[in-house]
Amino acid sequence: MSQYNPQGYQNNYGPRTTHRKSLLIGINYEGQQSALRGCRQDVRNMSQFLISRGYPTDERSMVILTDDRQGPFYASGHNILAAMDWLVSEPNTQCFLHYSGHGGQVRDPDGDRESGYDDTIVPVDYQTKGQLDSDTLHRHLVSKLHPTSSLFVVFDCCHSGSAIELPFVYRTDSDGNVTLVDSVKEGISLLAHAQGLLQGGFSASKINDAKALFAGAQSFFSGLKHRGEHQEEGLGEEHFQEDWAHEGRSVFMFSGCRDDQTSADANIAGSHVGAMSWALLETLYSRPGQSYVEVLQNTRQLLLGKYKQIPQLSVGSQVDLNQPLKF
Repeated sequence: MSQYNPQGYQNNYGPRTTHRKSLLIGINYEGQQSALRGCRQDVRNMSQFLISRGYPTDERSMVILTDDRQGPFYASGHNILAAMDWLVSEPNTQCFLHYSGHGGQVRDPDGDRESGYDDTIVPVDYQTKGQLDSDTLHRHLVSKLHPTSSLFVVFDCCHSGSAIELPFVYRTDSDGNVTLVDSVKEGISLLAHAQGLLQGGFSASKINDAKALFAGAQSFFSGLKHRGEHQEEGLGEEHFQEDWAHEGRSVFMFSGCRDDQTSADANIAGSHVGAMSWALLETLYSRPGQSYVEVLQNTRQLLLGKYKQIPQLSVGSQVDLNQPLKF
């Protein structure tokens, strides 16, 4: 097995036996205006769960990036991409990735997104180095995944439904948990906030924030035409500029919400956590042997009525999601 190497040196492959690697990223953005409170706790909770499932914790197998660590373990954009490359580079490996932090949107250069914006994750140094967009994340995590390996991803952040551009998403009628009236209200609210930002003087920051809000509102309103239509349950194909479907990678992703939604930073039982990370762990602990679909449905059920976000399940190839979840 290779050691984590933030400089990206080539791994030396060991014996062809399945082993497990994990990468956990939690960013509270401490000291910034956009500070969160539960993301580093999410990482601690997830690491304990992985340990209970037999994931090793040595430095060759588990890497944790946060905004309160130093050197190669600081959650900068450079370190995040280097750690992702490390995670997926070896053959015959079960890979696990958990990200808890901000999610955002940037302008889509391909023109294949209805809203005109790509989903992103937000490194701690995003203000100077930028965000990591969905196309970049796909190329580092999915395209680089060794064909004999698998990857299980949990993204607990806003606008995360297609944050790594997986070509298939599991759709059910339960996606209608947010009503038509709620969507209209939220879309109008986003437009109002965007217009408010542009009053009283312009700045690059204000303009970029307003663009993201306008994009979110556009997503809400463009989605209304589909609401109420009958939807076949099962895998539906997503459409991106790139033909990701031909890659056929074994990738499974649970995301905290749809592309047009936000994920909650919550206080549950006296602990600051991400609502989706909490609900997913509660589901996984409660009953071993659940299928991928059952885990999705039970996670949604825990959030229903408390939070508006609707977790999503997307995959890299057409597979039977009624099989027991494995990672």
